[in-house]
Amino acid sequence: MKPIGKLIMLSGPSCVGKGPLCSALQTFYPELYSNMHRLVLYNSRDRRPGEREGIDYHFRSRPEMEKMRDKENFILLDVRGDLQGLDIEQLRYILEQGQDVLFEGNPFIPRALWDSPQMSEVPMLKIFLSPISKSEILWLRSQNADIAAIIVDVMRRKLLRRTQRQKGIMSFKDLENIKQRSNSAPEELRLACYFDWVIPNHDGEDSENWTAFDYPVGDAFMALQTFAAILQGEQPVCWGEHWEEDLWPG
Repeated sequence: MKPIGKLIMLSGPSCVGKGPLCSALQTFYPELYSNMHRLVLYNSRDRRPGEREGIDYHFRSRPEMEKMRDKENFILLDVRGDLQGLDIEQLRYILEQGQDVLFEGNPFIPRALWDSPQMSEVPMLKIFLSPISKSEILWLRSQNADIAAIIVDVMRRKLLRRTQRQKGIMSFKDLENIKQRSNSAPEELRLACYFDWVIPNHDGEDSENWTAFDYPVGDAFMALQTFAAILQGEQPVCWGEHWEEDLWPG
C-alpha cells in the first residue's frame, strides 16, 4: 500500500509574508516546491490584483459559499470577514496518492484540519510565520506593554502598505478590511504554540526585501532558509522557534 502523503501547513496573520515565502521557495528551491501539491481553498472575497482563479483561490460569491456549508466533508469558516472553504474528501484523495500537500493561509483552517477525525492519521508538518519573535514578546512582557495592541498596529501598517502598493487609492471597504485583518492577528498568534515550528519574520508582504534585489535579503532571507531547512528535515536552530502555550499573553 502506497504511504499517505504529508500535509504541510504554513500559517500566520494576513500580510505576514506567507505568499512571498512560498514564491521564494518555488524560485530558489524548486526541487522542494515541485514535490508538493499546492492546496487551493474556496474564498468569498474579491480577487486582488495579480491573483488567479484556481491557483490562488477558487473565488466564489458569498451566497455560493453559503450553499457549501451543509456539504458533506466540507469545512467552511468565517475568516477575517471572508468565508473560506476546503473539501476534505478532495484533500484526502490527493494525500492518498502519496502526494505531499502544501497549505498556505490563515491558522484557523489548519486547526479545523488537525481537529478533524478524518485527518487523524495524516502526517502533518505545521509551520507558523510570525511578525514577532519569542525574544521580542518576552521583552515586551517585561515592560508590561500591551502586546496585542502593538501587533494590531504592526499588521495594520503592513496591510496599509500592501494595499496601497496594489491599488494606489484605497476605498472605505479596503480600510474596513485592513481593520478586520489586523484586529484578527492577536487571536491568530495565540495559535502559534500549537505549530511544530514558528519562524519570526518582520519582512511581510509589504517589504521590498523579497524581490527588489533579485534575491531575498534580511528577514526574508532567514525565513526562506529556515522554511527550506524544515522541509528538508533539518533542525533550523538559528531561526526556527518553539512557542510555549503561556508565551502569548491572555
